[in-house]
Amino acid sequence: MKILIINGPNLNLLGKREPEVYGSETFEAYFEKLVTQFPSIELSYYQSNIEGEIISKIQEVGFSYDGIILNAGAYTHTSIGIADAIKAITTPVIEVHISNTFSRESFRHQSYISPNTKGVIIGFGLKSYALAIQSFK
Repeated sequence: MKILIINGPNLNLLGKREPEVYGSETFEAYFEKLVTQFPSIELSYYQSNIEGEIISKIQEVGFSYDGIILNAGAYTHTSIGIADAIKAITTPVIEVHISNTFSRESFRHQSYISPNTKGVIIGFGLKSYALAIQSFK
């Protein structure tokens, strides 16, 4: 099984950015734990702050991978382009958010992505990614 994790804008700053919201662990360190936790799954990771690059990556793997785990960050609430890319592919996508977006600013309550995903996991910290991986098993 091949699963790609895609993280969007500012998620490269995990471990530094708002540790009270996102924790103090970098995603790279957490990703290594995921690889160890799920040895039978071929996991890969991609991060971009650029909307078009995220769309291109979704299109690149969206017909050949078994799953995509997407934390589109702020693009969740703004990107019709990412939503359309998800709708266009055959690979199932799980939308993930580290924080509980519904306990934050009201603009974070809207997701353009959710209607096109297999499911949504919100608010379990970095463990949200492990829960998403388990949903593909």
